[in-house]
Amino acid sequence: MSAEFATLVDYWFGELPPGEEAAFEEHLFGCAECTAKLEELAALGAAVRAAWKVGAVRAVISRALYEAMKKEGLRLREYRMAPGGSVNCTIAAADDFVVSRLAAPLSGVQRLDLVTDAGRFEDVPFDAAAGEVLMCPAPAELKRRSAFTHHVRLVSVDEAGERVLGEYTFLHTPS
Repeated sequence: MSAEFATLVDYWFGELPPGEEAAFEEHLFGCAECTAKLEELAALGAAVRAAWKVGAVRAVISRALYEAMKKEGLRLREYRMAPGGSVNCTIAAADDFVVSRLAAPLSGVQRLDLVTDAGRFEDVPFDAAAGEVLMCPAPAELKRRSAFTHHVRLVSVDEAGERVLGEYTFLHTPS
């Protein structure tokens, strides 16, 4: 019997309780279907990591990933912005990533969406205690772009509907 995908993901990230992990490993060793799914998950993870390292992925990142990037010694260009703010920004050839730290009133927020000129990113990670969202645009794309203006909105979503928490404007110039 095949395991649920969520169980495979939890196992891959080491998030199963110890008792469940041992039982799942026993199942995994006897189930070719689950072993194949786990191999696909590992390959997907490797592909995402490779795309991330070459700067082809844009994302809203967690504080844990941000700290790991700093610990790894990556060169991060950072911009902090309050709601309603704008910033003149760039990315240099030597920069590995740009991290935009968007301040917002996040206390009590259940779900947060980030809306940009390029589309809507639903249910993004955020740090309510720090009151910020860490946006990381694709650096390879930024390095190729000429001057442009980029608009971002943070939108709280709950049973009552949607509420804009902040609007931010990036005035990008190539370096």
